[in-house]
Amino acid sequence: FKPHHSSRYYPQTNMLDFVFAVDDAATWHMTNLLKNRSHYSFLKFFGPKKISTIQRYGAGIYYNTLVPCDGRVIKYGVISTDALIEDLFHWKTLYVAGRLQKPVKILAQNENSRLQAALVSNLKSAVTAAFLMLPESFSEEDLYMQIAGLSYSGDFRMIIGEDKSKVQNIVKPNIAHFQKLYSTILQDCPQVVYKHHLGRLEASIDKSPEGQFTQLMALPKTLQQKITALVNPPGKNRDVEEILLQVAHDPDCGFVVHQGRSG
Repeated sequence: FKPHHSSRYYPQTNMLDFVFAVDDAATWHMTNLLKNRSHYSFLKFFGPKKISTIQRYGAGIYYNTLVPCDGRVIKYGVISTDALIEDLFHWKTLYVAGRLQKPVKILAQNENSRLQAALVSNLKSAVTAAFLMLPESFSEEDLYMQIAGLSYSGDFRMIIGEDKSKVQNIVKPNIAHFQKLYSTILQDCPQVVYKHHLGRLEASIDKSPEGQFTQLMALPKTLQQKITALVNPPGKNRDVEEILLQVAHDPDCGFVVHQGRSG
């Protein structure tokens, strides 16, 4: 897939950013080294197994950058399918999952039911996190700004300067693409009346402790763990459900979620 700053949504002068999800990274790099050795840095001398090992660190993605292609300069990342699915379900790093919460162009996709489920789960999680951090009522643009801001600091109202400008530049020209990406999820959400033909939504988010607890329990595992680490005093062995119930009763629940996302 091509992340959100592809030529489909942005001017031709911007660098195209591709990401390839592959089942066997070592084999993929071995083939790519034979075909496109010049794309790699000095790591090409270490061979495909070493490159695939390095790929597993950090966000689990290996990038070749500043690659000339058809008169353009591109970069492309390689991530294992398993690492991608893990990030989509659990937000382990949110590096690729965060990109996939924004409009992208999927060039090709194999039949993989687990990956498809993970892609949908990631979008649902983004909506849930946004609902927790937004007020009871909000505009459709507010929702997409909140979602686009998740991979920056978790709350678009907290983003300042260059980062806020980046989020606005992602959302404002691409409202129609965000609508297409999230329309099915929002139509299935009982808290939202989604008037697609009018291009707007009417939301009534349940801000009761019970409603917020349900949303907190639906968050990805890594974000739940970060939230519980924030509010659970050292030495206390309370389970996640008990801690999230406490957070659900906190008037600043949305800000706690924001802090967990930013941490």
